[in-house]
Amino acid sequence: MPFDPSTLSYDINGLIPVIAQEDGTGAVLMLAWMNAEAVARTLATGRVTYWSRSRQAYWVKGETSGHTQELVDLRIDCDRDCLLAVVRQTGPACHTGRKNCFFTAVRDGCEMEIEQSVG
Repeated sequence: MPFDPSTLSYDINGLIPVIAQEDGTGAVLMLAWMNAEAVARTLATGRVTYWSRSRQAYWVKGETSGHTQELVDLRIDCDRDCLLAVVRQTGPACHTGRKNCFFTAVRDGCEMEIEQSVG
């Protein structure tokens, strides 16, 4: 059966959260947002396209930085209100230069940076 992005459960702003996971390692890289058009563009091109809430514009991951995400698989959760994008990541996923966006842990009630920024 053909997939229709409009069948997903979007929030009041027409967005759905997307978790990017690295193919092969299973590492969680980042969380971002898509609308139905971003989902369609991602599937059509194989380059992960998100919706930037701050810029109110589409952004193809790595378009300016070169740190691209090539789509391997797009998965829908059981409630159809969250996506998992399995990707081939080139370069760091985080805009801070880190491999992923989850570089702060809460341990023993305190925040702790567990991965240093590159450069």
